[in-house]
Amino acid sequence: MNTVVLGKSGIASPQNAFGALPIQRCTEEQAVALVRRAFEGGMTFFDTARAYTTSEERVGKALADVRDQVAIASKTMAETPEGFWRDLETSLRTLGTDYLDLYQLHCVPRCYRPGDGTGMYECLLEARERGLIRHIGITAHLIAVAEEIAESGLYETLQFPFSYLASDREVALVETCARNDVGFIAMKGLAGGLITNAEAAMAFMTRYPNVLPIWGVQRACELEQWLAFMGDTPQVTPQMEAFFASERTQLAGGFCRGCGYCAPCTAGIPVSMDARMSLMIRRAPSQAWLSPEWQEKMNLVEDCTECGVCMTRCPYQLDIPSLLRQNLDDYRAVLAGKVQV
Repeated sequence: MNTVVLGKSGIASPQNAFGALPIQRCTEEQAVALVRRAFEGGMTFFDTARAYTTSEERVGKALADVRDQVAIASKTMAETPEGFWRDLETSLRTLGTDYLDLYQLHCVPRCYRPGDGTGMYECLLEARERGLIRHIGITAHLIAVAEEIAESGLYETLQFPFSYLASDREVALVETCARNDVGFIAMKGLAGGLITNAEAAMAFMTRYPNVLPIWGVQRACELEQWLAFMGDTPQVTPQMEAFFASERTQLAGGFCRGCGYCAPCTAGIPVSMDARMSLMIRRAPSQAWLSPEWQEKMNLVEDCTECGVCMTRCPYQLDIPSLLRQNLDDYRAVLAGKVQV
């Protein structure tokens, strides 16, 4: 297992880190047990966020007595200094710590810079000077924004979606970060659930020694698989190369990654699931997605008014209303037996 050093921050971690977004869906007891097991299994980097409801509190409870042995990263979606300080104070309190190893501006629409009039970068500097945070990071979904960040020299880490479905431009972004000594944290290593081959996902990451993937964990069986890879790390083979190529061909183009930033829908449509249903029923046990409950949720697509609000929020600039209609048509064809999955 490769040890990743996150650029100029110097934060070091085994090349498997814990993404704490999904633990907000567990009971508190389950969540605390998962985080603790991850630490005991060798994970030392834990990524959470103010936006992840109960996640911070649960991470804090699990790691309270080993705080000096782990790196905790959190994030703020604030766009004003007032929001920044409010979020940072809340994160420190809920995590039960007096500092964060890494604090990240979350899902940014721009590369915040000193003197840009927002005051956001100055907040990061002040928080670091006061010892409330140790390192400065940022997360993005827009490739052009991420490229600007990677070249700016302002941030110690960049968090960005990265998996074996990555485009050449996204691979180039990883290389830019390596060249500029910016730590690269890979979110969505399973492409929002579309990637179901964990071994292939892990093997791909080993190609990039500067990339630290944070795997979103909700179940003990998932965690055990990532922990097993820390002792027996999969490697890319010619057969796996062919698999990567096949997957990229199948998933090329405008597909929904399920990030959920489009929500809430003005018509109540569960967009992040309905817009990728065609892929889900082909890449996971299909009967679960064909249940009466999901049929009802898919039928909500008919209520789409094409208001366009979801498209203004989508980091991938997808034509969401068209994608919803395409998925609904395909879904109904599967239900009618016209299409086999």
